[in-house]
Amino acid sequence: MAVCDVVNSSAEKVGEIELNDALFNVEVKKGVLHEVVCMQRANRRSGNACTKTRGEVRGGGAKPWRQKGTGRARAGSRTSPIWRGGGTTFGPKPRDYGYKLPKKVRRLALRMALSARNSEGNMVIVDSLSLSAIKTRDFVKVMKNFQFDDCLVVTATEDPVVSKSARNAVGYKVMPVAGLNVIDILKHSKLMLTQDSVAKLEERLVV
Repeated sequence: MAVCDVVNSSAEKVGEIELNDALFNVEVKKGVLHEVVCMQRANRRSGNACTKTRGEVRGGGAKPWRQKGTGRARAGSRTSPIWRGGGTTFGPKPRDYGYKLPKKVRRLALRMALSARNSEGNMVIVDSLSLSAIKTRDFVKVMKNFQFDDCLVVTATEDPVVSKSARNAVGYKVMPVAGLNVIDILKHSKLMLTQDSVAKLEERLVV
């Protein structure tokens, strides 16, 4: 197991931690990461295009004119698709583009993304990350101590104070271990983990 420094919020070393090779030293395969990223993006796709059929457009209660004797083509409803303002035939409806990959593949991709950030030297582990109040300025100050302009911060559990302090700061995102995903790891060039979150990650991803 590799040993990594543990620092405080001022970027000063306060200890060391052993990193599980099954979590932070996995061979990175771009094809696996690509598959999982495509799955996540498809699952986030809204697919909200919608047209109305002849049964959904307004009107159509009365027959436009009598069946015979007018010299015009017979018509039974103003909602007919061949009429202007009528329904649409075979038009798009809201659909779900999502699909699933095997759980083992999704976990493997997460371990690969974490291993990639670790091997690049773009991962840092802090002993804890806590703020006394919801202040964006205080959160940005901590990030500046590490000279991070773009960073994903992972906490063991949901921390409303830290997450709300970061939501208006451009380039930063805070999420708990339960919400960690491949896209967010790859989207941000730096990764910050709290010491407690490392243990949670092992529980979730190392079987």
